[in-house]
Amino acid sequence: MKILVINGPNLNLLGLREPEIYGRGDYKALCAKVAEVAAGCGVEADMFQSNHEGVIVDKIQEAYGKYDAIVINPAAYTHTSVAILDALKAVQIPTVEVHLSDINTREEFRKHSYVSLYAQRTICGHGFEGYAMAIRHLCGKE
Repeated sequence: MKILVINGPNLNLLGLREPEIYGRGDYKALCAKVAEVAAGCGVEADMFQSNHEGVIVDKIQEAYGKYDAIVINPAAYTHTSVAILDALKAVQIPTVEVHLSDINTREEFRKHSYVSLYAQRTICGHGFEGYAMAIRHLCGKE
């Protein structure tokens, strides 16, 4: 099984940006966590991060026929991007949405997720462990 892990805007600044909300671990640590969990499940996981909506849409489209599943943290695009939702719906790859913080307990605008309209599961508020939960879910090892 091959899993594509997509991270949206500002996640490259993990550890710097509001660590009281997003944690102190940096993006390199997140990549290491994903690699460790994927190896433990016997799957491949490729990491991708972009601050640009269209680039994320392109990556989702490129995943068709190459990946068996997607884990996505669309970050700020969670609340604004119909384009990302439409790309996920178009490729029909099983998807789990992940958020480091609990978007349901934050500002009102963060409570709406376009991606959740397609994702088979949304995991919020578990920090890096949310990515592990998503991978295990997709591998049936939950």
